[in-house]
Amino acid sequence: MSAEEIVRLMNEEEMAVMKAMHDAEAAISVAARHAATAFQSGGRVVYVGAGTSGRVATMDAAEMPPTFGIDPDRFLAVIAGGPTAGETAVESAEDNMSASVRALDEIELVERDILIGIAASGTTPFVVSAVKHARRLGVWTCGIANNRNTPLLLAADHAILLDTGPEVLTGSTRLKAGTSQKLVLNRISTAAMVLSGKVIENLMVDVKPSNTKLKERCVRILRDLAPVTGDEANELLQQNGWNVRRALDAVGVRA
Repeated sequence: MSAEEIVRLMNEEEMAVMKAMHDAEAAISVAARHAATAFQSGGRVVYVGAGTSGRVATMDAAEMPPTFGIDPDRFLAVIAGGPTAGETAVESAEDNMSASVRALDEIELVERDILIGIAASGTTPFVVSAVKHARRLGVWTCGIANNRNTPLLLAADHAILLDTGPEVLTGSTRLKAGTSQKLVLNRISTAAMVLSGKVIENLMVDVKPSNTKLKERCVRILRDLAPVTGDEANELLQQNGWNVRRALDAVGVRA
């Protein structure tokens, strides 16, 4: 095949991802509500994955603090092979059932937390073991897989099937399965934050302005929500530690 044919085929196959997401909307919504409840009660959302699934989970968890201004321990990713597996593949680690149990014990999983296990095959021992251990601790669990009737979906309290079908490259789950997993975690975490009041209209009012671009975004958000100019917004934010909510309070706008 030519490069053009390869790209076209992959694009055509990706159409299955959005159909799978559409079919799973109700199940994804359930997980989002549980994530919001856990967050609001002081609990954590703990993702567990291996390989591509673990790296997708790590990315989603890492993006939560700067996007929504939350503490970094509120969304966690437990990945087979440990933190270094987020950068370098440690394929053998996914078979280690006891490692995920130890990892959950180390973070002291408690009932107000929830655990979301992700595995395209639905059979990854590291992930299935984590879900079973969490349930024994009384923690609500969700399994996300791309195959039907698999151990992960059967082991969890709640199942999300992402039926994306066979990959263009057989078994290469970094393709359609990985895309669908990225999307479903986006939906769960974002919806949980919206339900928890971390967003006003469609604006991320708790964003952490750690660089110039994000400071400019804060200025735009304040300008959109309050009757102030850009210069006034900049000054208000400087006076209030670049906290959009405090700046809104300062001008009498209820956040």
